[in-house]
Amino acid sequence: MDSRAKRATLQTIADELGVSRTTISNAYSRPDQLNQALRERILATARRLGYPGPDATARSLRRGKAGAIGLVFTETLPYAFADPYSVGFLRGVAEVAETSGTGLLLIPTPPGAEDPETAVRDAVVDGFCLYCVPLGHPAQQVIRARGLPIVMTDETDDPTIPYVGIDERASARLAAEHLVRLGHRRISVLVDQVVEPGKPGPATLEEQLASPCADIRGRLAGYRDAFEEVGIDWAGVPVVAAGRNVRSEAAQAASPLLDVADRPTAVLAVSDVLALGVLDACGQRGLLPGRDISVVGFDDVPEAERARLTTVRQPMREKGRLVGRLLLEPPGGEKVPRIKLPTELVVRATTGPVPR
Repeated sequence: MDSRAKRATLQTIADELGVSRTTISNAYSRPDQLNQALRERILATARRLGYPGPDATARSLRRGKAGAIGLVFTETLPYAFADPYSVGFLRGVAEVAETSGTGLLLIPTPPGAEDPETAVRDAVVDGFCLYCVPLGHPAQQVIRARGLPIVMTDETDDPTIPYVGIDERASARLAAEHLVRLGHRRISVLVDQVVEPGKPGPATLEEQLASPCADIRGRLAGYRDAFEEVGIDWAGVPVVAAGRNVRSEAAQAASPLLDVADRPTAVLAVSDVLALGVLDACGQRGLLPGRDISVVGFDDVPEAERARLTTVRQPMREKGRLVGRLLLEPPGGEKVPRIKLPTELVVRATTGPVPR
C-alpha cells in the first residue's frame, strides 16, 4: 500500500474534489443531503485513495471496542430465522457471544439490496463473520479496508482469511457413494442455486463450474467424483436448481424429474430442506422413499431425523461456536486458522436398493 493511501482522510478527499469536509462526511453519514452523482464521485475517489470510510467504532465507542460481532449473510432476516441450518449455526455463534458478554449484529445483504457496502462500513462491531457469502462480494473489500478481524464459513483461496467449515467435496462424496453402492446409476441432483440466486431450472456444466457459491461447487464436485469412478458420465446427470433453499420450491423443481417415464431411481439434494421438498413431491405421487425412489439430503437438521431422511451430518452449532471464538479471541502468531470439521453419513429409511 502506498503512503498516500495510508494518509487518506476526510480532508484528503475534500481537497481532491474541491469540496468541504462536511460534504465528504455527508456522503457517508447523511447521503440524503447530496445528489447521487456527487456522492458516487466522492465514494469513487475515496476508494481510489484507499480511504475505507469513517471508523464507526472509533466514532462511537471508547478504546475502539464495540462489544459486538457482525454476521454478514446474503439472505433476508426472515430467511435466517426460518432456515434450520442457519438457526443451528446462529445458535452456536450466539452461545459464545452471550458467554463473553458480546452482542451479535445481523447484517443481511440479500440480492438486490441497495448499497450493501454502507451497511458493512457503518456496522459498529469488533469483527465480522461472512456466512455463506460468495467470493467477490463487495462486503469483503470494505471489511478488509476497515482492518477488523474476519472469519469465513466458505473455503477461500485467500490464505490470509480464517475459515471454519467442512470438506464439502469429501462430504458430498459420502452421499453419492452410498447410492452407488446400492446400485443406483440413474441419479438426479437438486441444488438451491448455481450462478444466479432465485433462478430455477437445469444447470449447465459451465454454470456449475462458474458458481460463486463455494459449498455448491464443492458438493457437486464430490458427487461427480463418486459417479465417474463407476463410469457414470457427469455430463448426463441432471442438475436442477430450485432457485432458493425453500421446501416448497424444491418440491416444484423436483416435479419434472418425477413425472417422466424414466424418472431417476435416486435424487441427491445439497441440503435437507431441498431433500424434504423432494419427499413432499414423492408423497404427492404416491412414491415411497427408500422403495420406489431414494433421496439423500445434507446437513442433518432436526426435521431430517423426523422424516427418516438419509443425509450427511455436519456440526452446525459447533461451526458457529468456533467462528465466535475466533472473532472474540483471535489466535496470535502468523498461522491463519483454517478449520475443517468432521462429517458423517447418516443412513435412514429414504434410501434403498434400485427398485425392480
